[in-house]
Amino acid sequence: MSRLTLTTEGDTHVVVTRRFAASPEAVYRAHTEAKLIQRWLLGPDGWTMPVCICDARPGGKFRYEWVNGKGNGFHITGEFIALVPFSKIVHVERMHLPDPTPDNHVETRFEPDGQGTLMTMRMTLPDADARAKMLSTGMEHGMEASFARLETMI
Repeated sequence: MSRLTLTTEGDTHVVVTRRFAASPEAVYRAHTEAKLIQRWLLGPDGWTMPVCICDARPGGKFRYEWVNGKGNGFHITGEFIALVPFSKIVHVERMHLPDPTPDNHVETRFEPDGQGTLMTMRMTLPDADARAKMLSTGMEHGMEASFARLETMI
């Protein structure tokens, strides 16, 4: 429905927004059900997610592992803090590249927006350096590729 927008706030925040032509329930489920996550959260073409563990409940853990078939790979681990069905997910995540990055605190909201959903993801990094390192990876390109894939599924 739209491409993502990425903005920064202060020294430690990144805010990503995107509209989807689907209900908040559908977009929320795509973020909490392992079988759905494994189909769309793949970044650029050529990557797969052979491991997708997602225990979407307060205190539940997740682990996503990606490989590109060329010997490259990485994974993310994290914990869910709070979930409000179909409207909000709060979690902490860390990427392993292979060393773990500092914790990224993420709050994702799913709000009705006309015939679809406005998703707003607010990330809080521990300091300006951690945020700069995350942004230097070009993460928005992989995120948009994933979100475009999700758009075709829901």
